[in-house]
Amino acid sequence: MAAISELIEQHRPKLASYEELYKHFHANPELSNQENETAAAIAAHLKEQISKDFDVRTAIGGTGIAALFHNGSGPTILLRADFDALPVEERTGLPYASKKRMVDADGIEKPVMHACGHDMHITCLLAAAELMLSAKDSWSGTLLLAFQPAEERGTGAQAMVDDGMYDPKRHNVPIPDVCLGGHVMPFRAGFVGTKRGLMASSADSMRITLHGRGGHASMPDRLIDPVVMAASTVIRLQTIVSREVDPHDAAVVTVASIQAGDAENVVVDDARIAVDVRTMNQKTREQVYASIQRIVKAESLASNAVAEPTFQTTRSFPLTVNDEAVTEKLEETFRAHFKEDKHSYSPNAPNLGGSEDFSNLATAVGKPYCFFLYGGTDPTLWDKHEAEGTLSGNIPINHSGLFHPVIMPTLKVGVDAYAAGALTWLAKR
Repeated sequence: MAAISELIEQHRPKLASYEELYKHFHANPELSNQENETAAAIAAHLKEQISKDFDVRTAIGGTGIAALFHNGSGPTILLRADFDALPVEERTGLPYASKKRMVDADGIEKPVMHACGHDMHITCLLAAAELMLSAKDSWSGTLLLAFQPAEERGTGAQAMVDDGMYDPKRHNVPIPDVCLGGHVMPFRAGFVGTKRGLMASSADSMRITLHGRGGHASMPDRLIDPVVMAASTVIRLQTIVSREVDPHDAAVVTVASIQAGDAENVVVDDARIAVDVRTMNQKTREQVYASIQRIVKAESLASNAVAEPTFQTTRSFPLTVNDEAVTEKLEETFRAHFKEDKHSYSPNAPNLGGSEDFSNLATAVGKPYCFFLYGGTDPTLWDKHEAEGTLSGNIPINHSGLFHPVIMPTLKVGVDAYAAGALTWLAKR
């Protein structure tokens, strides 16, 4: 493993230019399925700044990119970075803060921000690609870089697969032997972590419409009030986790939005609720979904609704379960390169917290994968709040308008993690 660290130290590119590239991506975010300028910048950097020998295949599943570097016989290793942003208004005050606005899929203009760190993912993977090209005499096989759109919607990875990413008659990308991905988190910058088995929960989001009969607020006897129906439904949904899920298991059922008119004296026909569900295994996932359907339909019936409720699935993320053997092998490399302690590397990283669709790139072709995490919080800020016992609530988290990874050492750790992961399988022995 010392040889891998030596290769990384010898071939790691100067990161000053990548710091500027990161600032560019941060200041120019794009919403899911609209990442055209970002995709063009990635493809151009690969071909023009790193190597014309990269086989860059674009427009996979929308704006997805697969970039291949064939370097003799050996395994194919996929490294993935996602590159869409969120409808969040940035409040960091950074000189390179996003001021961008875009029209979303519903036709509504919204502020846009890289509030989940995907700009860091892009930059780390591009720098790792340059490192790997510089070290090409020391490894053999195929490096496959997958730049994925629409992760925030849970659709991007599957869209790339469905568009024929691995189909010989379409994009003809070789099937990887191992897939690796990473995510920057609100941990102390300089830290990287792995975990065998479950790394991220599944996620299912839905919009539910409850159908009543509206009218004048002064005549409740003439109405079938969808607001009351929604209120009863929301309260009842809270009993699923507390009364139906095994206490030794874990699940989350959150009603994130209720919409039903906006006038004080008018009751509208319909109420809409937005529900988000997180579960840790497939059996509980199916159980919770069935319970939601049962409760919503029962409350509608009890309220004498004019029609059965309407269910619309808006997002669906699979479970992320790291392969034991792949993760064990990656642990050896990370332990040797980063050194195991609480500020550098741990094989017992916390779960992601959110959910991911990365695994679809592997499970679609029956291949193993590992998803690792690395920190982005300013070490000085982290150490201060850790010493005071005030980490919770004082460290900006992913999806916050205040989230911004400190560029260094976050960038260096991300670059090294991607390269070390690839070299674990590709380095010549």
